Amino acid sequence: MAYETLILGAGAAGMMCATRSGPGTLVIDHAKAPGEKIRISGGGRCNFTNMYASPENYLSQNPHFCKSAMARYTQWDFIEMVDRHDIAWHEKTLGQLFCDGSAKQIVAMLVEELKAAGADLWLQTSILSVARTADGFQVEVEREGKRQQLTARNLVIATGGKSIPKMGATGIAYDLARQFDLPLTDTRPALVPFTFSDDRFKPLAGVALPARLSNARTSFDEALLFTHRGLSGPSVLQLSSYWREGEQINANLIPQTPLFDLLRSQRQEAGRKDLTTELARHLPGRLVDFLAPELGLKGRLADQSDAALRDLCDRLENWSLTPSGSEGYRTAEVTLGGIDTDALSSKTMEAKTVPGLYAIGEAVDVTGWLGGYNFQWAWASGVAAGSAIAARR
Repeated sequence: MAYETLILGAGAAGMMCATRSGPGTLVIDHAKAPGEKIRISGGGRCNFTNMYASPENYLSQNPHFCKSAMARYTQWDFIEMVDRHDIAWHEKTLGQLFCDGSAKQIVAMLVEELKAAGADLWLQTSILSVARTADGFQVEVEREGKRQQLTARNLVIATGGKSIPKMGATGIAYDLARQFDLPLTDTRPALVPFTFSDDRFKPLAGVALPARLSNARTSFDEALLFTHRGLSGPSVLQLSSYWREGEQINANLIPQTPLFDLLRSQRQEAGRKDLTTELARHLPGRLVDFLAPELGLKGRLADQSDAALRDLCDRLENWSLTPSGSEGYRTAEVTLGGIDTDALSSKTMEAKTVPGLYAIGEAVDVTGWLGGYNFQWAWASGVAAGSAIAARR
């Protein structure tokens, strides 16, 4: 069967590309339903973009690569599509936009849009082989127990990265890149919880508080969550993209609290109170109990000198930790690294050395922050490729 364009992957980027690439487009995916990552995102409500999305919120060996696509298709463009489909949404912290209802509304919108554009969608379709031909590409697939040969002038790699293998992630994008001699950057899990081999935080599982997590490269002020295996929460997930094995991180447990002044004031007004009792007014009680032996928290407030209180606050602001690792691709929201951007046109996402071959979304070495940024890259890169394909007709 002959097509104008074959898109491998019915995720956010692949379906978005199909809305722009024109008639004669076929999107194929091995899953039972399209947009599985969309469906589970944002607690089932899909954090579909961010009000403040800009190139500064992305990691890549070429930090300028995403600028062109994102300038041509912004968060406001996607919001317009959502509004046009009467999908109610709301803004949460830090510009994160979520559906009022279900993430399935975003999936349904994209399916409707791609079909309106003349594209077809095949699910439960396995890719057996991909080859380049004189006229484009040939893809052998298996669908409903039968093998079929598909040909197309254009081929789009939109199969994502390695994150969340239980949802079918395989890393096939990187296999195809190697097949076509496209360079790859190192890949690793990103937006992922930290683990500690000694299970030290098991007694604190479920405790959460505002914190500032930092390393030598950057810092993030968001919630910190203790888990049975280590540390999670938005601040941890954000920092994980900038962390490497063996590196130390720093946790400021009182980033917005003038604790020294508060303790000094209480020392004058209620000096007979236990230090730990007073600290539990500003930090979770279980955390205070956990830190008491390490920080030497004992005695009454009246017994604490200014120097002792200052030392305590300094240690709460600079709690140094060294994770043993992360939870890996099993729970990582995205994959850091991928197809080297030097191999692609930043305007069209087409491979410079393989005409008609495109790579978009998570498969490419562009990784966003937590909070809707990776979806915005999927929308922008998909539109860039789809529009370029349509313009070539």
